[in-house]
Amino acid sequence: MRHRSRAAEALAAVLLLALSAACGSRLPESDFDHDDRTPAPRDAAPLRVGIITSATSPVGGSAFTGPRDGARAFFDRLNAHGGIDGRRVEVRGCDDGGSGVGNNECVHQLVEEDQVVALVATTALDYAGASRVSRAGVPDIGGQPIGTAYDTFPHLYGIYGSLAPRDGTPGWDGKLYGGTEVYRYFKREHGARTAAVVSYNQSASAAYARLVERGLRAEGYKVVTEQIDFALPNFRAVAADLKEQGADLVFDAIDGHGNARLCQAMDEAGADVTAKVTNVQNWTSTVAEDYKDAPRCRNTLWATGASRNFEDTGNAAVAEFREATKDLKTHSQWQLEGWAAARWFTDAAKSCASTGITRACVDAFMNRSQGYTAGGLLLPVRFERLPEPPKSSRTCLSVARWRDGKGWVGQGDMNRTCFTVPQLAYTP
Repeated sequence: MRHRSRAAEALAAVLLLALSAACGSRLPESDFDHDDRTPAPRDAAPLRVGIITSATSPVGGSAFTGPRDGARAFFDRLNAHGGIDGRRVEVRGCDDGGSGVGNNECVHQLVEEDQVVALVATTALDYAGASRVSRAGVPDIGGQPIGTAYDTFPHLYGIYGSLAPRDGTPGWDGKLYGGTEVYRYFKREHGARTAAVVSYNQSASAAYARLVERGLRAEGYKVVTEQIDFALPNFRAVAADLKEQGADLVFDAIDGHGNARLCQAMDEAGADVTAKVTNVQNWTSTVAEDYKDAPRCRNTLWATGASRNFEDTGNAAVAEFREATKDLKTHSQWQLEGWAAARWFTDAAKSCASTGITRACVDAFMNRSQGYTAGGLLLPVRFERLPEPPKSSRTCLSVARWRDGKGWVGQGDMNRTCFTVPQLAYTP
């Protein structure tokens, strides 16, 4: 059930970005189908896939482009090695501008006009066209669950999976469920007992903070709540109280700029914590720059997710990703997940090569892809349609911490960092 908490995190991250905007060794060659000496025949019709990205949106131009860039890098690499069964993958991208109107236009263009066989690595602020994609029977593979679409509609396959009925209503009767694995991890592995949750006095921020507080209390934490005035934030006062309360952990429901200022204030106040916990969207190579004024706090940053650390170049699948993306200025966990989504489509298309690569065949593969890992890049993904939400679930976790000079350092094997935890309902 890890996809539930990941979905909550993704949605919260977008809401917080919106706040920010308001204020100012290699994979085997077989994985690529052919070697470099076997180019796709010139007369072979290309396979069209679509990538919808809110590249220009109210939350900033680079906020959503990671999955797109990772997917494009995979397809470029794939085409250089002959494509799929001798056919190039032709990527048709569309920027929906972060609006529902723009998203519907992208869906119309890609699904109805361009007749793509699938969508890959969708990252949309407002996935208003999701129902049209579903009605057309177009598999949407490895999208980021920023909203509720991947827990609502059939034929949509989010990067973290789904156990919901997907019958047109989000989750189960409008409720989604998240686990407490992150809180269990820090309690078991680091002896954390007191956790602070920092939010703005703004509805979206406060709502996500309440969800985090509920999970922490379910795991037996003493919870310290800190609320910041969004218009006139006093980060120094919050940092001083964090020190006085002796918080082991700090979770937040504030934007990236606010986090950097909070970290700076914590350094100035001498508020030392075991971990300042962030989410997958902030799992990037830009930490040193983003937190340049908070060196002590910066080195307490931890990130959790459901995919292998993009810095783990000792892993063959990650090494292939990093080699293919070496010319990018920055790297991120979302780029790696976009790469994994493209690989997922490729595996689906290869399974259909002998009978015909169609939307229906690719969709059938996706429905069967229980335990899919993209060569070890993802924790095993599940797609089921459970009539009732489980009360508990065994959930695994990918964990990394930032270290100056080393970047994000993985903490243990993500396939063995697992917990059986309760599933808590929330309304998205």
